Amino acid sequence: MKILVAHNAYQQRGGEDMVVDAEIALLRGQGHRVKVYTQHNDALNGMSHSAAAMAAVWSRQSAGEVEQLCDEFQPEVIHVHNTFPLISPSLYWTASRKGIPVVQTLHNFRLLCPQAVFLRDGKICEDCIGRVPWRSIAHKCYRESAAQSAVVAGMLVTHRLIGTYRERVTRYIALNEFARNKYVEGGLPHERFRVKPNFVASSAMPQWETRNGGLYVGRLSSEKGFEILAQAVRGLNEHLLQVIGGGPLEAMARAAFGDRYLGFEPLTRIMERMQAARYLVVPSICYENSPRAIVEAFSCGVPVIASRLGALAEIVREGVTGLLFKAGDVIDLRAKIAWAETHPQEMVRMGRAARAEYEAKYTPERNYATLMDIYNDAIAATRREPHAA
Repeated sequence: MKILVAHNAYQQRGGEDMVVDAEIALLRGQGHRVKVYTQHNDALNGMSHSAAAMAAVWSRQSAGEVEQLCDEFQPEVIHVHNTFPLISPSLYWTASRKGIPVVQTLHNFRLLCPQAVFLRDGKICEDCIGRVPWRSIAHKCYRESAAQSAVVAGMLVTHRLIGTYRERVTRYIALNEFARNKYVEGGLPHERFRVKPNFVASSAMPQWETRNGGLYVGRLSSEKGFEILAQAVRGLNEHLLQVIGGGPLEAMARAAFGDRYLGFEPLTRIMERMQAARYLVVPSICYENSPRAIVEAFSCGVPVIASRLGALAEIVREGVTGLLFKAGDVIDLRAKIAWAETHPQEMVRMGRAARAEYEAKYTPERNYATLMDIYNDAIAATRREPHAA
């Protein structure tokens, strides 16, 4: 199969960019011809505000470049990841004119929430679901700027009105049932959704008996719940939790964790530390979609202590593959970490269940089979109803 993959890369490389690269490698490894169309947000540094705003709503450049790629490469399907802000939804209309089905993976909630994670003032906010997102402008939800929030809101309103999201995407991929339900609640067609989680390549079969301590892996920021974690460990007489990552709260990480704050580390080193850890902590206070760190942990047989919030409560099964605590509750998180430190055998049992969960849902092989089903479904739908593309 010939597949055109489109992705607008972020200035700070994160989990979504890694997922895109892994999926491209998976497809190529199975013998498919994959062409990648990419824009990078570094290009924003050389653009005027007005030009960037226009590109976010409708990029003539992307539309023309994608059309040329379609003519030259003749893909059977276009798989879109992030289009914001430089690729823009103009891509969907180009694909529709060419009669090529579009599969769109929804890595966040940008089509419903200009900020993309349903968080305002440290609390979950769903004010814009199913509504004109004018509140996001009043609250400066995107980058704390009314002007930039207005650009995102304008993009969403424009493409809702002309039917882009409802009619020009053949199949949406949600990463879990929680995300699918949120998008359907926001007005997208239920019948166009399929669920496919992220995946990681399997590590060696875990060894559980020599594990010790815990890990936090990710961005050091408020929405990730890092402040909650830093407060929680202060109340523990002894903890063996290490922190990997960077972000605006690095000073807090150094103060709270000392030499257990490890900064950035390459993926190979992260996976080595996962293999030695008793648990992973994911304390987010926003709606996470499908944190790659959880899948990595499961692949290593590591149970997860996560917020009982959104998709996290779906991905982590209480008492089976990990522990859940009330989001934002320092005392509850502290208690769960203390329990994990003092109940090693129970954590081994959950770790074995986490590995079984990985093998059942998150391997490259299972992901590939699901992805091909989605591609073939999208192609068949377009042949039945050409306007579905």
